[in-house]
Amino acid sequence: MQKILLIGSGAREHAIAQALKNSKEKIELYSFISNLNPGIIDFSTNYRLGNVVNVQDILDYARENKINFAVIGPEAPLGAGVVDALEKINIPSVGPVQKLAQLETSKSFTRDLLAEYNINVSPQFKTFKSMEGVEDWIRALDGNFVIKPDGLTGGKGVQVIGDHFSTTEEGLEIIKKLINNNNERVVIEEKLVGQEFSLMSYCDGNNLLHMPAVQDHKRVGVGDTGPNTGGMGSYSCADFSLPFLEKQDIENAKKINNQVAQALKNKFNKGYKGFLYGNFIKTKNGLKIIEYNARLGDPEAMNVLSLFKENGNCDFLQICEAIINGSLDKIEPDFKKMASVCKYAVPQGYPDNPIKEGVIDISDVDQSRVNVFYAAVDARESNIHLIGSRAIALVAVHENVYEAEKIVEQEIKKIKGPVIHRADIGTRELIEKKVKMMKGITK
Repeated sequence: MQKILLIGSGAREHAIAQALKNSKEKIELYSFISNLNPGIIDFSTNYRLGNVVNVQDILDYARENKINFAVIGPEAPLGAGVVDALEKINIPSVGPVQKLAQLETSKSFTRDLLAEYNINVSPQFKTFKSMEGVEDWIRALDGNFVIKPDGLTGGKGVQVIGDHFSTTEEGLEIIKKLINNNNERVVIEEKLVGQEFSLMSYCDGNNLLHMPAVQDHKRVGVGDTGPNTGGMGSYSCADFSLPFLEKQDIENAKKINNQVAQALKNKFNKGYKGFLYGNFIKTKNGLKIIEYNARLGDPEAMNVLSLFKENGNCDFLQICEAIINGSLDKIEPDFKKMASVCKYAVPQGYPDNPIKEGVIDISDVDQSRVNVFYAAVDARESNIHLIGSRAIALVAVHENVYEAEKIVEQEIKKIKGPVIHRADIGTRELIEKKVKMMKGITK
């Protein structure tokens, strides 16, 4: 029986744990978690609380339990070199080594990589270490710009003129604070207009298998208003595309992910193993890359991992093994041809001033209709306590995306406690609005 180490304690990792335990082959799951996620704990043979970037503690835990391989959930351990350290003690991982994880941990690295290998999907951009030349570059972009801190920001760091600030002067103050106060490199890019989507791929160092396309919703408020979050919810469609995309868009996104994986291998002479997550935007000039991530998306992971067929020909464990063994070209994921909708319940006041205590109760939620994935919560004294970030995700799967949305909405309303959610994710009104916007742009 294989012993698998899972690192991370959010809803994405709960979904990974469930997908591993649902596999035909029986496993023992050992989880290294930073909070008492009851869903992960229920699936685990054993768990340890700790800091997921504490490399030595993770190594000690892996050694003690004679782990066969690890699956890395969040980006921070990748950036800290956990995969490299495990590799040195002959424990392979589903996740890239530190230098390949720069694809996510450094936005300037990714832009430079795309330019170096002539993958022409970037907006106009420049990277700055000081304020010298910043105003000139913003003028060159006609004041139509986006501010991106170079490092990890948990999905909340990007600021866009017209959305997060109103004037060039406000933008300059944000940039000055990042550079002078935070000692942060800043990427300043041309603002792109269009519809974003996620196309994630499994990678084994040579071969890629692509997952269904998903659209995430970063903004906290209905109608895509308010500040950015880690993601309030997401949806996928039964044809594995999205209503505002053409078939060729999906093929182009797959091709770009292939090119990026090959570029990384050419640059470092080492194959990328793990999850490659392209955050695309369809514009009037075709597909562009907003950013790359080196792990499964959250919430998008809940969509794609909910689509594996029960007792199918190829399950998530087999894919993880193929990533490690370099044999993805020998298998094919067995997905249900169904749509999915995911919505997050988050603490009141999230993301700027969230409630960090309080108890939620999901006893009225019908878990035969939805998958329930715990995130930033602690299980204490038979209660589920909020700890300040996204709390719990609900996912429904149905032949029709709008029916899936109705199911999730009915069930998420049954959660008791000081939480809110976005009611419009996956609704006909919001999706048709996005389709109409895209038609207007590409006409």
